[in-house]
Amino acid sequence: MNTLHHIVIVGGGAGGLGLATQLGHKLGKRKQAKITLVDAHLTHIWKPLLHEVAAGTLNSFEDELNYFAHSVKHHFDFQLGRMTAINREQKRIMLAPLLDDMGQEVAPARHITYDTLVIAIGSTANDFGTTGARDNCMFLDSRAQADRFQQQFLNMYLQAHALPANTSLPPELNVAIIGAGATGVELAAELHHASHEFARYGLDDIQPQHVKITLIEAADRVLPVLPEAVSAAAESQLKRKGIHVLTRTKVQAIHAHHIECADGTRIPADLKVWSAGIKAPDFLQGIAGLETNRINQLVVTKTLQTTRDSHIFAFGDCASCTLANMERPVPPRAQTAHQQANYLVKALTAHIQGKALPDYQYNDFGSLISLSEGSSVGNLVGNIHVKGRIARLMYVMLYRMHQYALHGLFRTLLLWGKDQLSKNASPTLKLH
Repeated sequence: MNTLHHIVIVGGGAGGLGLATQLGHKLGKRKQAKITLVDAHLTHIWKPLLHEVAAGTLNSFEDELNYFAHSVKHHFDFQLGRMTAINREQKRIMLAPLLDDMGQEVAPARHITYDTLVIAIGSTANDFGTTGARDNCMFLDSRAQADRFQQQFLNMYLQAHALPANTSLPPELNVAIIGAGATGVELAAELHHASHEFARYGLDDIQPQHVKITLIEAADRVLPVLPEAVSAAAESQLKRKGIHVLTRTKVQAIHAHHIECADGTRIPADLKVWSAGIKAPDFLQGIAGLETNRINQLVVTKTLQTTRDSHIFAFGDCASCTLANMERPVPPRAQTAHQQANYLVKALTAHIQGKALPDYQYNDFGSLISLSEGSSVGNLVGNIHVKGRIARLMYVMLYRMHQYALHGLFRTLLLWGKDQLSKNASPTLKLH
């Protein structure tokens, strides 16, 4: 009896989870292949929402998706674990031991065999070796990190709230965000909104005007990879909110209570967030003899197969794919991972049938940047610039499209309805 072709997908982000869901319905349900998703966490949250989690304007526990429950409904298996190595000769991946919160071993190290391996483990922040970044900065690579920042942000308000009533000087909160790409800009705007929400809920010991948010960017403008008109619109709105924007400013070192810039400027900072640049996780560098670039990304061909092993695919932020009609690799965006996941549904079906694979084609549909409640900016296909409430609605729809890809129309409508009810029934800010 022939065994089913085993496709193992490592990484349950938007791309990996979307791919596992689609393959589960196309191949797993029909017993044409066995699909296994591997992730180091039990739950999934859409990464573009992490700035809202960090600010406390989104409760991550309400929007998370459990991999085990989702896998049962969508005809694939889930394995909890963190990949540490690949054995290409034996076609197996090694997983680290499972540990509990106390560091005790729950399950030993183990391996999973595959016929086809797909790596979609995303990216982490790249601090470029900046002095003090790792010790003194928060990062927003995962939900756990966003939750940790939200707790520290809340604790600053609780600390101020506990001060004696006769304190002479009003407390200040200085927040510095290094990197004015999409994450940095969106976080700055969301923190500004959260500062007003804290005051509305009685935590007004730190008044919104005393929350000093500084956005630091080495390039000559915010959102440097987007069109100048979008960049200018975003910067104008940030400044209107009172956010201090510093461009052409290189960070030299990060200390416990301040940021040191290359020109000698010292920026006071109680909370510091690094959001400048990305890289693939360090353990991917040269893994199993596969070709990687200087930021640890696996180099792949126009079929998203790694250059040295046709049975291993990679996509999303952890892969570097340069197409014939492009001078640079396709950009590390959520839409890229979504497009590549859709492509791989067809390509992997052809691969296990021994057929020629179609070439991957990238389409840039533009970018949308959230500037918190009621406002967004962006550009669409044809260099059409959008802003305001229309842009905000389009931004919200991106998340609904992600939910639709995972759950289908009916369940997405139910989730949307649940979110609307929750807004009226619950605080608009996570206060615990």
